[in-house]
Amino acid sequence: MPRAAVLSLHARVLDVTADVLDNPSLIQVWGPRYSVYVAAARDRAVFTLGRWPETQKACERAARMAAQLAASLGERPESYADIGDTLGVNPNALRYGTTTGTILIRWDGARAPRVWMVPAPEVAVDDARAELARRYLHVFGPGTPLGFAKWAGVSDRLALAVFKSLSNTLLAVRTPLSEAWVLADDEDDFRARPGPVAPARLLPSGDAYYLFWGPDRGLLVPDATNQAELWTSRVWPGAVLLDGEPRGTWRRVQQTVNVNLWKPGTSAHREAVEREAAGLPIPGFEGRINVTWE
Repeated sequence: MPRAAVLSLHARVLDVTADVLDNPSLIQVWGPRYSVYVAAARDRAVFTLGRWPETQKACERAARMAAQLAASLGERPESYADIGDTLGVNPNALRYGTTTGTILIRWDGARAPRVWMVPAPEVAVDDARAELARRYLHVFGPGTPLGFAKWAGVSDRLALAVFKSLSNTLLAVRTPLSEAWVLADDEDDFRARPGPVAPARLLPSGDAYYLFWGPDRGLLVPDATNQAELWTSRVWPGAVLLDGEPRGTWRRVQQTVNVNLWKPGTSAHREAVEREAAGLPIPGFEGRINVTWE
């Protein structure tokens, strides 16, 4: 999501600044459960049209909402709350049009999102769905159709159909938890020895690295007590990675980052975490970050 996306990019890319979301290579769209997400501009079709609904009623609703937006919007982005007032509808209903791939938004986490229209993607729905499933498997694999359904916000039936359509490009694997699938093209990466990792990274709440549900969480964090601390029933904390592994959680309140390691870290680990915290590009915040430890 937008504010977290800045920190997610910082954890992976050098020299990311707080204004990175202004870069034209990035867009914002309504994604699964109609929350706001940041995606690569070149992947607009994958993360919008790839979630095109499967029922006629839902398809008609998506097309209708997009058409109403197109008829109401001028040449400049407008607040979707204002557009809802103009159209006489709850502005949240406008989100249904996102799966047409013609709606872009910008949200800073405070005011209502601004909305504008773009040309429809020149991509077939089935191709966009298949690529969305490939992205899921490439990032989260080993994966299952049900895991894909939860992540993408689509029905189990649709997820099973997409996996079936990809069957010739998938490789069946067995994990400590269950049987699952990976992309056959990724087999060499799975078999390769791990490369060098950063001593410490602070991943924001909801980062893709640990965006798992149900039993799949056990692949990343085997200990049930630690799972409960990372994936809470409320807003998730951030994840602390030490030497590439989840080793604790963190939260920020203004200029203070509170770190809770599941096991005591070394002095080198603590120094690495404090350096990482000091460099966080936090939009709208200027000042020194203080780290407290639990």
